[in-house]
Amino acid sequence: MGGYVEAGGTTIWAESRGRGPDVLLIAGLSDPAEAWQAQLDALSDRYRVIAFDNRGAGRTPLPDGPMSVASMADDAAELLRVLGVGRAHVAGFSGGSAIAQELALRHPQAVRSLVLMSTWARADAYFTAMTRSWHRLATEASDERAMLESFLLWVYTPRAHADGTVRWIVDETLAFPYPQSAEAFQRQLDSFMEHDTLDRLPGVTAPTLVLAGELDIATPPRLGRVVAEAIPGARFEVLAGEAHQPFQESPDVFNARVDAFWRHAGGAAPA
Repeated sequence: MGGYVEAGGTTIWAESRGRGPDVLLIAGLSDPAEAWQAQLDALSDRYRVIAFDNRGAGRTPLPDGPMSVASMADDAAELLRVLGVGRAHVAGFSGGSAIAQELALRHPQAVRSLVLMSTWARADAYFTAMTRSWHRLATEASDERAMLESFLLWVYTPRAHADGTVRWIVDETLAFPYPQSAEAFQRQLDSFMEHDTLDRLPGVTAPTLVLAGELDIATPPRLGRVVAEAIPGARFEVLAGEAHQPFQESPDVFNARVDAFWRHAGGAAPA
């Protein structure tokens, strides 16, 4: 069930599905809540699964004022409060993992556990050059299809390009009735490029699982390992044969892993 929620002066579109321990899914750059469709469908038999559109993505408007990862983390905390959620299992992907880190640091009382997929703590030279190229791509590509085809080279495995999955995702994105503007893409990206929690991550107190795709070229495992080593007691795992977005490419593998982690961290009983 989806709808608009007034949270801290921001009108956020959110979807809540199922009953059970609360799970908050935080999407990455450009992605609306629908990016988590496989998790909304498969995990709502044992959890209350909440997904939402970050500022400037999907149905949530782009703010006029400053935009930062910290402000998006505050949005997430306020969304949980408005929905009556005391503490949630939080899973963030890519840019959403940056938001999830800030949420755990700024609002630790709201986070029962933390899953960080395709994450980083501080941009290095390669990451900075990559994201700058994405920034240019948003306005210099010949059209939206060309932009998506180029951008998604960084996101999915070679098999997803070979078997038609990426072609289908491009078509679905172009047909989505709430397209993201180039300005919104760039402003979201600017926020994520400035993300830096490396020196603060030892302050994360929630049980944490850091996942990386073996074939991820956007946020390679070396970046996720740095995050896991900085968070006390965090577990680090590399998903063999996966790239940046395994929760879409291999949802059964991803869902089983996070479900096991949430149950161990005090979540639901086995389905």
